[in-house]
Amino acid sequence: MSTAPNNEASTLVEMSPTETRSANRLTLLWAIVMLALAPILVLLGMTLRGGQSNLLPILEAERFYSILTLHGLGMVGLWFVASMAGACALLRKYVRLHMWVNWVAFLGTLLGVVLLIVATIIGKYGAGWYFLYPLSIHSSGVWQAWVTYTFLTSIAVLGVAWTIWSLDALWGIARRYSLPAALSWHYITGRPGPEVPPFILIVTVSLIANLTGLISAVIMLALYALELAGITQVSDALLMKNLVFLFGHIIVNVTLYLGVGMLYELLPEYADRPWKNNRWVAVAWNTVLILIVIAYFHHLYMDFAQLRVVQVIGQISSYGLAIPSAVVSIYGTLALVWRARMKWSMASLLMYFGVLGWAIGGIGALIDSTIAFNTKFHNTLWVPGHFHTYFLMGVVLMILGSIFHLSGKLSGVPENLRRSRLCTGLICVGGYGFVLMFYFGGAMSIPRRYAQYHELISVGTLLAGTALVFISLLFVGLLIYIWETGRRCAVALKNG
Repeated sequence: MSTAPNNEASTLVEMSPTETRSANRLTLLWAIVMLALAPILVLLGMTLRGGQSNLLPILEAERFYSILTLHGLGMVGLWFVASMAGACALLRKYVRLHMWVNWVAFLGTLLGVVLLIVATIIGKYGAGWYFLYPLSIHSSGVWQAWVTYTFLTSIAVLGVAWTIWSLDALWGIARRYSLPAALSWHYITGRPGPEVPPFILIVTVSLIANLTGLISAVIMLALYALELAGITQVSDALLMKNLVFLFGHIIVNVTLYLGVGMLYELLPEYADRPWKNNRWVAVAWNTVLILIVIAYFHHLYMDFAQLRVVQVIGQISSYGLAIPSAVVSIYGTLALVWRARMKWSMASLLMYFGVLGWAIGGIGALIDSTIAFNTKFHNTLWVPGHFHTYFLMGVVLMILGSIFHLSGKLSGVPENLRRSRLCTGLICVGGYGFVLMFYFGGAMSIPRRYAQYHELISVGTLLAGTALVFISLLFVGLLIYIWETGRRCAVALKNG
């Protein structure tokens, strides 16, 4: 290591018993919300694939797209707040956070979710998670004006709550370490400085990037508000698309990186080995901070009005982004586990398999981010294939493992290893079978976002039915996880 540790900066934060109980209670409430919402959102996804397979009642197009919108935004939002809640629970070991800010984030998230459900399920808002301009405000009579206002209000509420949450966490880190130190610049330059855990470095990078995405969402919502109020007309669909994909790309990647940060912090407990910061880790994650903001251009290859140079930047950045974050972390995970006396439990298994899903899904994403391949795979089932792989089988597994660890630590309830292995097996077999059908569909040019498949692409119906079987296995595994984690949360809340 290239720095001399500073004992004052590396000591842990001590909290009073009252503060500890309050923080633990909020962490458990976040976990309970996740346990309640996750199966509902999975069932919505199963409903979509079931309708496409003709094994379940066929959905009318308006209902299909409203459910698709809720499923997409709901899943991304759910796992983002789960990763933030888990990261904040671990952050309190190193920095002081304001409890009232965490409660604002909690209540703001609940309000935003309620508004989103009203807009999609009751109002049939179906513009998709990307709510591209001008479709999102010109519905051709499918949904009424109040639905648009409700949807945009839900996004605004969630954005404000998450911005305050991110700022508070970043402020806590800056007060303890200073931002240059938290970004581990002294590891890169070789100058003396505090010992910074890799977890702090990764969370700092994630929070700074997250604020960039949230700012783009604020600008986009402000432009929507001006047009809806009749003050001005945006009329620049490409600008709005850039803003929404910058926001969406960053929030998904930040969710992933926060999950990786928790893995850096928790997996060493099961390997009984430290995972220390060093110059290469610092270089890798500072590179991520730069590239994550410009890699989103790979979503816009088909927008020919966009300058060609930014499309090239998108491809180069996508390749560059994969090297520091994935390679360093994947290699680090393998090195940590290699010949270690691992304590394999549901927590460590899920975190380890999450790294595997991240690697496989990342390869699929790199293929799709290559312009030559993107011309073939764009808007096909390959896109949800690679996304579900690195998200569902990657970061979601990391988060599930982290929450299982935290609930066990707070409750003291022993683990049932038999059920844990069954749960992990069902999730992995069901999950990979499910995403494989997406990849097959993409390879056969089956389009995405179709409520029903035309007879010319009837193979999509078969793939959807097969996917439904596999996702049912995953759903059973998820129910076992909810039972095991839920009883731990209940005991922890009861014990105070």
